[in-house]
Amino acid sequence: MTIDIRPLNPIIGAEIWDADLANLTDQQFGEIHQASVAHGVIFFRDQPRLSPEQQIAFAGRFGPVHVHPASRGVAAEYPGLMKIRTTRETDVAAGNRWHSDVSCDEAPPSITTLQLHEIPPSGGDTLFSSMNAAYDALSERMKTLLDGLTAHHSGEDAYRRLFRFDKPGEASWPEADHPLVREHPDSHRPALYVNREFTERINDLPRLEARALFGFLLDHAEQVAFQCRFVWSENAIAVWDNRCVQHHAVWDYWPHERRGHRVTAQGEIPIPWSGDPGAQRSENLRLSA
Repeated sequence: MTIDIRPLNPIIGAEIWDADLANLTDQQFGEIHQASVAHGVIFFRDQPRLSPEQQIAFAGRFGPVHVHPASRGVAAEYPGLMKIRTTRETDVAAGNRWHSDVSCDEAPPSITTLQLHEIPPSGGDTLFSSMNAAYDALSERMKTLLDGLTAHHSGEDAYRRLFRFDKPGEASWPEADHPLVREHPDSHRPALYVNREFTERINDLPRLEARALFGFLLDHAEQVAFQCRFVWSENAIAVWDNRCVQHHAVWDYWPHERRGHRVTAQGEIPIPWSGDPGAQRSENLRLSA
């Protein structure tokens, strides 16, 4: 190993040392990628402030850069780079409830990279929760119930009402149905895929049953037992996998400011968990042959 990996706890999260993200070798990136698969979210301190080009290049090693729905169709110098800023005038802080980034897309993001250039003197931590651990903790009867169920994810409420983003021509925001339990394409582990920001409802069940199950799963996914907490330092970088991790950026630092840059990598259409690791991928390969 050319990097130093220090787990935050046995469930989720690790700090990575001895890596300069602006000058990574292929071997170092391979080790970082494996660490992200193993720990769900990884953190880098003592980094230089990455230029937009450098951060886009780093995120792009995980896959093509994902463009946020609010930026699509808008001319930008750096497509895919989002400026994150919360000030004393902010009405709604981005990320201030549990979510998986843009899960309303048909093919949601995989990896998100976030570097904070300015942090408040106190507060502003980010919580991360393992959806692998959340699924594993369910009873076998509950896992059987969830098998094959889907949920509807929508950006309408979050983007139009909460954040009041403009959408030219009154076009709708992304909506998609995804499996309640998805298989990670690299680890082949099952992960619960339902979140408070974008998931609207569970399909395939009567309304009252779906509502009760939905509430339970949201509360279950947010248990402290599945979490780690990151205390930011200036120019630190967090890298998390939206396919198996949720996060919550705690807004407890008003009137101070928090700002930085976020770049995400494009993910794949979620693969439903079949109970047999890799089975769906093998079937897809067979059908495409």
